[in-house]
Amino acid sequence: MKHLKFATLGFATTLLGTSLIFSTSLFAENAENNESRLSALTKYTRVLATIEKYYIDDLKINEIITKSIEGLLTNLDAHSSYLDSKHYKDLKIQTEGEFGGLGITVGIKDGALTVISPMEGTPAEAAGVKAGDVILKINKQSTLNMTIDEAVAIMRGKPKTSIELTLVREGETKPIKITIVRDIIKIDSVYSKIIENENILYLRIVSFDKNIVDDAKEAISKNKDIKGIVLDLRNNPGGLLNQAVELTDIFVESGIIVSQKGRMEDQNTEYKATKEGTLSKTPLAVLVNGGSASASEIVSGALQDHKRAIIIGEKTFGKGSVQVVIPMPNSEGLRLTVARYYLPSGRTIQAEGVTPDIVVYPAAVPQKSNEAVASAIKEKDLKKHLQGELLKLENGEDSSKKDKEKSDKKSENIGKLKKDKIDTEDLMKDLQLKTAVDIIKVLSIKK
Repeated sequence: MKHLKFATLGFATTLLGTSLIFSTSLFAENAENNESRLSALTKYTRVLATIEKYYIDDLKINEIITKSIEGLLTNLDAHSSYLDSKHYKDLKIQTEGEFGGLGITVGIKDGALTVISPMEGTPAEAAGVKAGDVILKINKQSTLNMTIDEAVAIMRGKPKTSIELTLVREGETKPIKITIVRDIIKIDSVYSKIIENENILYLRIVSFDKNIVDDAKEAISKNKDIKGIVLDLRNNPGGLLNQAVELTDIFVESGIIVSQKGRMEDQNTEYKATKEGTLSKTPLAVLVNGGSASASEIVSGALQDHKRAIIIGEKTFGKGSVQVVIPMPNSEGLRLTVARYYLPSGRTIQAEGVTPDIVVYPAAVPQKSNEAVASAIKEKDLKKHLQGELLKLENGEDSSKKDKEKSDKKSENIGKLKKDKIDTEDLMKDLQLKTAVDIIKVLSIKK
């Protein structure tokens, strides 16, 4: 017993000694960290005081602090930023879904202010802005070292006022100048059409706002007896995460749709599919391009990983990080990157994007040359047509007006048709869409 007591006491003494050494070590580590922080803050204060005293312009200390905070957040990553009271207010306006602007989503790519995508039906799209364009100047102001928030603040303005963008576009030998007239930007985020003669549902998601899943479900429920669905996410800059998850859930029965991971435990989340109401058998093709970002990449990447859809088009933008807006005093805020998205396979979207299963570049569908088409016209058909034209001339008829009226009427009818259908002529102008339709046809035959 004595030996046992001694052994126990010895163990306790050893444990106490180990604890003491550990506590001393921890104290030393904390002291070292505190000293390091104090040294860094002293250095920062010294720099601020030097700028305040010697800089050529008489800057007040508040201005210097604000500029240093802006620079700090800009250097963290392309999506973190400091929001002063004006930018904080602008952000609130933007989330309401209606504002005066151009209708483009921008990001920083390879250090340059780049158009992620022009939104459909907006002044930017009408003026000819394209996904991938690098904005060199806004009016006369260079975008070099300009933050996203600064660029957006300049591009927004009163409706019916104009702005000039100088763009660098791949394939063009010199910069392009485009004048755009601002307008109220309000987007219809979902619309659907039937592809004529194919019985395939075309479902276009323009952006992921709060209503897109309900609208998508309504379009699908109205068109139950279809061969398949083409989901068009081209030039879709993203939006709400929950809408991306719920849209994917329509087509996936089980498993992870997307996960996000950050430094803080409460930022680590997995979003999983549910079986109820899933369209697991309907053939599905998804269209993407360089303007598909964020939520669009989550949907297309998750469907690809679950082998639920064929992804067609071009590599996506590569925006897979999570930002939160943290309110600060005086109606200011910090937009801070706190996590990254990961697809079901564990791969990241950030700076990688989603590579399509079938790479197809935008173009019209290759067709027979004019000579080949001409040779296909029968001689008797051509003669009959010419004879009809000669007869009109002999009778003194001016057919141009009647032809125009017929043409206008035909165009009007086509316009009405195109509201809910995509005809063969439209399909032949879009090689990516035509490829998706062909894929659906093959998948429906296999089914």
